[in-house]
Amino acid sequence: MKIKVNNIEETLLLGEKLGKLLSPNMVVTLEGQLGAGKTTFTKGVAKGLGITKIVKSPTFTIVREYTGNTNLYHIDAYRLEGTHEDIGFDEYFYSGGVAIVEWARFIEEFLPTELIKIKISYISENEREFEIFADSKKFKNVMEGLQC
Repeated sequence: MKIKVNNIEETLLLGEKLGKLLSPNMVVTLEGQLGAGKTTFTKGVAKGLGITKIVKSPTFTIVREYTGNTNLYHIDAYRLEGTHEDIGFDEYFYSGGVAIVEWARFIEEFLPTELIKIKISYISENEREFEIFADSKKFKNVMEGLQC
């Protein structure tokens, strides 16, 4: 599925919509160049999960945890490139929260097989295209909800 957004507000709204559709133990990966809007999108997801705390990029901390109706584990694997270090990913993926993983390709060996993959492409200064993939039946309701 492809969804085009025209500004930051639409990016936040798309994230919020997804956040409202996600259930505990779901993992979402985000890929896109620097500045594509991964953290902005995650802010929307957090709002959809009932999180009121300000969401910040976890680039220097690797993981930021947020408490809401469903907890959010925001992981940035960029600094883990080439390390093959397991920092306890299973605790984030299977502890009843939702995990958002930026730069997931750097920790592919630790990712669950069932997940939602999102690629964010830069179109212009304000426009982005979101390509959303989810093959598992586990995500059928999520994908249908995003189409509405």
